[in-house]
Amino acid sequence: MPAFRLRVLALLLSLAVLGACSPYQKLLKSTDVNERYQAAVKYFEKGDYFKAQGLLEPLIPLLKGRPEAEKAEFYFARSNYEEGNYTLSAYYFQTFAETYPSSPYAEEALFMHAKSLFRDSPEYELDQTNTITAIESIQQFLNRFPESKFRPETENMSNELQKKLEVKAFESAKLYYSVRYYQSAVVAFNTFQQQYPSSLYGEQAAYLKLVSQYELARESVEEKQRERYLETVAYYQTFVDTYPQSKNLKDAEGYYDNARKFLKDNPDVATKATQANNN
Repeated sequence: MPAFRLRVLALLLSLAVLGACSPYQKLLKSTDVNERYQAAVKYFEKGDYFKAQGLLEPLIPLLKGRPEAEKAEFYFARSNYEEGNYTLSAYYFQTFAETYPSSPYAEEALFMHAKSLFRDSPEYELDQTNTITAIESIQQFLNRFPESKFRPETENMSNELQKKLEVKAFESAKLYYSVRYYQSAVVAFNTFQQQYPSSLYGEQAAYLKLVSQYELARESVEEKQRERYLETVAYYQTFVDTYPQSKNLKDAEGYYDNARKFLKDNPDVATKATQANNN
């Protein structure tokens, strides 16, 4: 066992020495700016973005004012993107576009800025501030470059982000329903229907809004029940007109019948409650 450990240690030391003496390590320590720049470009063009990024980062300040600076900064931003550093790449692409607005890379830089924000958009369960920022950035790009070759991909990204916000809005409304916050659920489902009138979740949203309104009416204080049951009836009528083939039609009809029965059996419930409060 000791001999084995010694062999492993010797191997690790050998690898460390070889690593320290590798051409890449030598380039990192080189004081020849031109050599390091040319090597960084070669690494980038071969797809070795990690090494290109490592060489370019300390080079950029040294290249300020030189013709090579523009390509170096664009390649550095792109290397960050390819390495999955989307927050950084979004920043560097935006900085590049502001620094070199007339560059032949300017359009692609702004596209990659939007794409970096798209990649940085979180899952729908999380806060969607970054998603909204990405959508705004995409729209700004399309406004500036309406005929861009990147337009189809950019539109696809925007559609995907919009769907994420749609799912977020539906699931948030559904959560209110699940935890029995029925008044908040009704408001959230109404808002969802207004924002996404053609949503694939439209039928389910309309049904759950009806159920939420019925449960809200059932649990309400007496003076508010009649008005809320009337809303239930109205939601049912809209639901059945919009989704006459819904699988939830029978259940929806049950809520409608119960609401109608209450209204029939309690025609003056609101008046009685008002009188009681006045006394």
